[in-house]
Amino acid sequence: MTERETTRLIAWSQELRQVHHRLREALSATRASLAEGTPGEAATRELLLYCHGFCAALDGHHRGEDRTLFPAIAAAHPESRPVLRSLEQDHSMIAHLLGGLRAAVDRAAPPEELDRHLEGVAAIMESHFRYEEKRLLTVLETLELAADPREALGPL
Repeated sequence: MTERETTRLIAWSQELRQVHHRLREALSATRASLAEGTPGEAATRELLLYCHGFCAALDGHHRGEDRTLFPAIAAAHPESRPVLRSLEQDHSMIAHLLGGLRAAVDRAAPPEELDRHLEGVAAIMESHFRYEEKRLLTVLETLELAADPREALGPL
């Protein structure tokens, strides 16, 4: 195996860490926008942008994993299937929570309600990311997958 091939293999674990980092930052920015929000139309528009952007990014990340990354892992490492099923269940739960957040944002729910939605998403998301990193980073370091990282991990 050449150094370039090894670098590409290890890059999948690095890509996952980077995507998780960017999603954590996006959630933090969304929560900061809510906490700093001043009443008025401009603040509401800004919060809508943050929430919709964060929701789209997290959902896109999980759809990419479900569609491209997880099937490749399952094929190369069949022993990982129970972990992948658990992660896919998390994706479904997070999608449900994001739907609740989107609905609250769309109806201009009060900041306290929006923060409760964001807190729920944050708790599940962080638990999910830690479990995923703990269980998959080693697998990703050896995964041979000829795919665009945006296809496998979302458009971040």
